[in-house]
Amino acid sequence: MTTTDSALKAKHRALWALGDYPAVATDLIPSLGPILVAATGIGPGQRVLDVAAGTGNVAIPAALAGADVVASDLTPELLQVGEKRAAEQGARLAWEEADAEHLPYRAGEFDVVVSCVGVMFAPMHQLAADELIRVTRPGGSIGLIAWTPEGFIGQLFATMKPYVAPPPPGAQPPPLWGSEAHVAALFGDRVSGVVTEKRSVVISGFPTGAAFRDYWKGIYGPTIAAYRGLADDPERTAALDQEMAALGDKYLINGAMEWEYLLYTASVV
Repeated sequence: MTTTDSALKAKHRALWALGDYPAVATDLIPSLGPILVAATGIGPGQRVLDVAAGTGNVAIPAALAGADVVASDLTPELLQVGEKRAAEQGARLAWEEADAEHLPYRAGEFDVVVSCVGVMFAPMHQLAADELIRVTRPGGSIGLIAWTPEGFIGQLFATMKPYVAPPPPGAQPPPLWGSEAHVAALFGDRVSGVVTEKRSVVISGFPTGAAFRDYWKGIYGPTIAAYRGLADDPERTAALDQEMAALGDKYLINGAMEWEYLLYTASVV
């Protein structure tokens, strides 16, 4: 890994340690993990890897389903929270720090490899996709959940894009993983039996777009980082405030938002 790569990884590691992502996983999207476990048919006797596992939204229910699970993530602070939560639920699994673009596992080591709104944030999509394929045994399964470009979270990243520093050369926007065509291009002919479905998770508890914005500003790492980068520019800060609130209002219908995601499963050839 080059010095530039190491610096980028350190930045990403720190980014996801900001705020309180564990609260996002627990309070807003806890249903996504069990959905991915069910979609991939995880059960006893299977060796499972959760890539960019965070606090274990998929890994913990997979372990409770009887699988032999490794939860891997770049950010140790998230793994520590996940390990505590697993213990509270009686789930036994391994928690290991790992980079999705350079996984420290043998080729074909796992029966099922999954990631829930996780691997999509690895900046070099092809590297990450190649690693998912490499560590899955032939005939094994890959299962992914990713926010779509057209959905709320995809549009949120598009809203923030003009206010943050440009990504490094070669990096691609995270919500592209929510595009069937993009994922098809990443995996190519190395998978078969592809099944994709666009679904939505319903988010309630925010009466206005401004209320969502204020919550997100304090809890979600990428948004916290965006605002920190604007700390010396009150005009741009106010503009981002306005755009985020307007986006929230656009998606709020009868007191709830729908956040669209792509559910993807396939078998490795």
